[in-house]
Amino acid sequence: MASLEPYIAWRYLFSPKGHNAINIVSGISAAAVAVVTAAMICVLSVMNGFGALVEHMFSEFDPVLLVVPTEGQTLRTDTLPIVSLYARDDIEAVSMQLEQTALIRYKDHQLPARVMGVDSLFTRTARIDSIITDGFYSVWDGAFDRAVLGRGLAAQIGMNAHFTGALHLYAPKRTERINMLRPDLSLQHEHAFIAGTFAVNQIEYDDQLMLVSLPLAQRLFDYDSCTATALRLQPKEGVKISNLKSQISNILGPGYRVLDRYEQQSDFFRILRIEKLLTIVLLVFILLIASFNIIGSLSMLIIDKRGDIRILSHMGADEPTIRRIFLLEGWFISSLGTLSGLLVGVLLCLGQEHFGWLKLGTGAEYVISAYPVQVQTPDILLVAAIVLCLGFIAAWYPSRKIQITQ
Repeated sequence: MASLEPYIAWRYLFSPKGHNAINIVSGISAAAVAVVTAAMICVLSVMNGFGALVEHMFSEFDPVLLVVPTEGQTLRTDTLPIVSLYARDDIEAVSMQLEQTALIRYKDHQLPARVMGVDSLFTRTARIDSIITDGFYSVWDGAFDRAVLGRGLAAQIGMNAHFTGALHLYAPKRTERINMLRPDLSLQHEHAFIAGTFAVNQIEYDDQLMLVSLPLAQRLFDYDSCTATALRLQPKEGVKISNLKSQISNILGPGYRVLDRYEQQSDFFRILRIEKLLTIVLLVFILLIASFNIIGSLSMLIIDKRGDIRILSHMGADEPTIRRIFLLEGWFISSLGTLSGLLVGVLLCLGQEHFGWLKLGTGAEYVISAYPVQVQTPDILLVAAIVLCLGFIAAWYPSRKIQITQ
């Protein structure tokens, strides 16, 4: 009898019922599960698309690995652990950066900004040329200091790449006390000429950051040539990042942290994971409501098949066997909806990816014109597991109520 249980349940799924309403409710149940399943696939894929898009934006500027001090703001590049990085065969480039906050002024406009001093190897750790929106990248032209500003910061200060006036930078002198009579004498002053603007399409970069030469930043913030706030590492092609990160962490010891791109933007990716989790929870609640249709249709089917239940009982089927038949019947309804929803959801996402049916808009304020999507296999498996588990629970509840009456 055990081998007949799936066969009987499958026959009940498509065979005519005593009341046409049962067929309608069963169809609605499968359709409701399919719609929610497709919605889960589409929503998660769009969130993956936006996450991948922003990750790509960050990767244009952020290094593959970033070495920062565990305590304090600066590190010394002449210490033995740091020097050992320059001799590694699996690292293509080690670039120094010195980043702190300074006051910048152009004519009558002034505001605080993050000033990042970079060396000549910076371009090997960031694809800066790909995000230049005006002018060109240069922090030293052989005669004058240059600066490359975030597009939003340049707009706030009232400059663009074609201005010839000097941009003035001010920072407090670290090693001197503030002169209350002449506070201006307590400030270190440097100037640079704008070379270009860049856009990462993230506020913390575009509206706050400017790039200057490393020597200028070291003079401005009163540091020597062996002081930096971080080291940017570019591994050679084919090197496994996780292994390299672990090796460098062991070499440098507890005084330094080695951050990959996800850890450099940990707040953003943490928020993205939380949003994705909350989205899944919300859609699961909607799926629970859809699962009540399965309970209703299966309950109606059990009532409709009371005669069949008595016949199966006389043929030797016990209560657990009959319950399993209707349990499988309900689970088949859920499985049919799940498979249909997965297929529709994946096809919709692939269509959006290739044809861009849903538009975000056009114009300079939009990074892309259509909603980005990225279908990931773990999401498909997760959605399928959630829907099938809830479908099994929804089918189990009415089937356990079956009792054989003579």
